[in-house]
Amino acid sequence: MAKFSRVNVIQEMYRTGVIPVFYHHDVEICKKIVAACYKGGIRVFEFTNRGDFAHEVFAQLNKHLLSEYDDAILGVGSVIDAGTTALYLQLGANFIVSPVLVEEMARVCNRRKVLWAPGCGTATEVIQALELGAEIIKIFPGSSVGGPDFVKAIKGPFPWIDVMPTGGVAPTKENLKAWFEAGVSVVGMGSKMIRKDLIASEDYATITKTVKETIALIQTLKQS
Repeated sequence: MAKFSRVNVIQEMYRTGVIPVFYHHDVEICKKIVAACYKGGIRVFEFTNRGDFAHEVFAQLNKHLLSEYDDAILGVGSVIDAGTTALYLQLGANFIVSPVLVEEMARVCNRRKVLWAPGCGTATEVIQALELGAEIIKIFPGSSVGGPDFVKAIKGPFPWIDVMPTGGVAPTKENLKAWFEAGVSVVGMGSKMIRKDLIASEDYATITKTVKETIALIQTLKQS
């Protein structure tokens, strides 16, 4: 069962403005990634459902977080069906992120009052997601569906929506400025922040540094 309510999750997402998106088959490396991001100020983490036995890695990681961090919020991304959604909810996922909009996934999450962020790439999908109770809309793949220009355009008819792009987001001033000026509430960031070369060299200090700098930059952009 989820430890945090959907309200807790969404508020923490908005506080930092960035969610690290990661996967590794080795749970010990996942723990180090979380620790590095946590030191940098992150409290919400998206583990992606990729690779064989990903749910088993997630289960071990979530148990670790529950015992070691009181305020760490772990959710799962790349979920595309109701069955997998139910599986991860049973393992304690605090939120579900999907690259697609699947109605039954919304029902499964809403029955448990768990936050669900569906992937949308059209105005029709956005309105369907809102009708199904989505608190935040994932724009995916962010750069491929139009990038910041798409966000700006879609917020014309839907100014009240909260948007989270994933894909094409980088921890640079130019990139983040474009996204937040377009009106996003939070960004998901994977390999641009949690780089494979840093993991391979065990340079977790640089990941922590990048996270701190990214959060600080986002807070400046939000205030401007």
